[in-house]
Amino acid sequence: MTLTAYIQKITQIPVKGLTATIQLLNEDCTLPFIARYRKELTGNLDEVAIAEIIKYKKQFETIEKRKETILKALQEQGVLTDSLKQQLQNTQDLSVLEDLYLPFKKKRKTKADTARKNGLEPLANIIMAQRSKDLKNTAATYTNAAVPSPKEALEGARHIIAEWVNERSDVRSFLRRQYSKKASIAASVIKTKKDDEKAQKYRDYFNWDEPLNRCPSHRLLAILRAESEGFIRLKVAIDEESARLSIEDKIINSDNACADEIAEAIEDAYKRLLAPSLSKEALKLAKEKADHAAITVFSKNLQQLLLGAPLGEKSILALDPGYRSGCKLVCLDTQGDIQHNENIYPHAPQNQQKEAIKRIHVLVKKFDIEVIAIGNGTASRETEAMVKGIQFDRDIEVFVVSEAGASIYSASTIAREEFPDYDITVRGAISIGRRLADPLAELVKIDAKSIGVGQYQHDVDQTLLQQELDATVEHCVNKIGVNINTASTSLLSYVSGIGPKLAANIVAYRGEHGAFTSRSEIKKVKRLGAKAFEQGAGFLRIKNAQNPLDDSAVHPESYTLVKKMAKDCKLSIASLLGNSKILGEINLRNYCTDSIGLPTLNDIISELKKPGLDPREKATSFSFNEHIHTIDDLSSGMVLPGIINNITNFGCFVDIGIKESGLVHISNLSNTFVSDINAVVSLQQQVMVKVLTVDTARKRVQLSMNFTD
Repeated sequence: MTLTAYIQKITQIPVKGLTATIQLLNEDCTLPFIARYRKELTGNLDEVAIAEIIKYKKQFETIEKRKETILKALQEQGVLTDSLKQQLQNTQDLSVLEDLYLPFKKKRKTKADTARKNGLEPLANIIMAQRSKDLKNTAATYTNAAVPSPKEALEGARHIIAEWVNERSDVRSFLRRQYSKKASIAASVIKTKKDDEKAQKYRDYFNWDEPLNRCPSHRLLAILRAESEGFIRLKVAIDEESARLSIEDKIINSDNACADEIAEAIEDAYKRLLAPSLSKEALKLAKEKADHAAITVFSKNLQQLLLGAPLGEKSILALDPGYRSGCKLVCLDTQGDIQHNENIYPHAPQNQQKEAIKRIHVLVKKFDIEVIAIGNGTASRETEAMVKGIQFDRDIEVFVVSEAGASIYSASTIAREEFPDYDITVRGAISIGRRLADPLAELVKIDAKSIGVGQYQHDVDQTLLQQELDATVEHCVNKIGVNINTASTSLLSYVSGIGPKLAANIVAYRGEHGAFTSRSEIKKVKRLGAKAFEQGAGFLRIKNAQNPLDDSAVHPESYTLVKKMAKDCKLSIASLLGNSKILGEINLRNYCTDSIGLPTLNDIISELKKPGLDPREKATSFSFNEHIHTIDDLSSGMVLPGIINNITNFGCFVDIGIKESGLVHISNLSNTFVSDINAVVSLQQQVMVKVLTVDTARKRVQLSMNFTD
């Protein structure tokens, strides 16, 4: 089967677009570039479809590589028959490949190997033929010093038969289907751990049993974590008797002593070889499915967070609150550059609130501050109350900003390189202010796993998680576009076709030669060749460039076409930009070429109408209930404002202004059935919630969004 046929069979993507996309990928084109600028070739495939092609292309290549390895190994062993070769070549399933290879695979010494060494394989063949009328006497002929009795001869033969049963691909395929459809997962507490304080969070699984294929992602990952921490035992199983009888039906065709020996061998094969192997495989597949579901949740959350509403270019005073060590304060200009930093001590034990208010007042005036950002960690609520009580000589918006990941960033190599002259506390405050101005630009500097969104991110496949998160960041960065003259190395590294090394070269060029004045100048960056320019130019923005298209998503390869449009409209390019009336009257069919069709032309017109438009909403301020500061202030029935700070498959968590986030279970999100939580709520969404229950001992708060007040 060809690569194209393999992917088409799974995805049903039209062959023409599929073939073109594979060709573009082979030419080192990136997903964002293909989706945005090669729509005519791909048949207008979106990023989701292209991502599927990339996924199954890798899968096909993995299968083919494994196939080559197996064929080579069998060839070297001298056991590769034409029939076996054809079976292997016609297989596109890794599990089936491994089943076919299993009989020839080198393995540690087994009971069957010992039996063969003792000359019992002919006896096993006689039993499998199921024609012997006097099996006991036949077995006696195979006794020797190593096999002193017929009983031991038969036992050895059964070991050989058990291995044959285990290696039969039809048996394994049958059982694999049974495990897929009918396996159950059972958990039981380890008695010595039952009263362990750390085990109590898993007490729901102390005596648990359910169908494996119905166990939701979050529950399976929780159960597996409980097992890995040594609190419970797990068992994945199907009905043993039914499975064994089905195997017997495939193998036994007689009613004699041979049949009895084979039945006993099948039981041994099932218990000792098949069940342990296939139950482990079934759990592994269920774990992979759970990983995928959890990673998808994490990816969606991360995307929402990265595409969160930016405040824009404002002068910001950022506060990282604290008690004993004080509040770290920094003043940032409209470009996010630090102008000033100091510590204030408004809270216990110093209680220098008057002095703190005076300093904030002075700094707001001195640095022409427009906005104050306060981290949501320790002493946040007290700091917010103090700041909102200050009488300024202008309107100052106050925002409470998530600190998630700020400490990770402040201690990172990236932070040290950005701010070598400032300590960790100052860098943390800078991060708080900058993430308010532009969440995307700041959060890309932080390991996504440290941002605090998603579920069980440390329990899933870390390689797969990293790949998915990198793809999510890449999608967000290229969706928005990047100002090449202000972007950090971290942000630039996610631009299509750029990567970390070229990003560093861009920043180095900028430091040596000053701001880029045109997209064509990007070609002067060290080692940034024609391919990288082609892939990345459309996503890089240059403000106030001589050519206004340099600050748009119009790719340089289409500049000539736009120039012709402007000329035909008797306008300059600058005058054409934003002129929706004229742009709406252009007959796009007049500009179709062999390489540019209506999909790309429609994108160009949309971009010309609103060049460089940031699709994100603008940030808005928010206030918690001023009377709620700790979990002890809560009671059932309260209706409170909150901000959604995490989304999982089973519900969303809401920050209501206390240390503990409350859970809105999926059943309490709406008065209608909810299958996709992200269709109902989003990260950073401001909501009203009702307190259902408060468990102060376990620090848990149950909330509802499904209420009328």
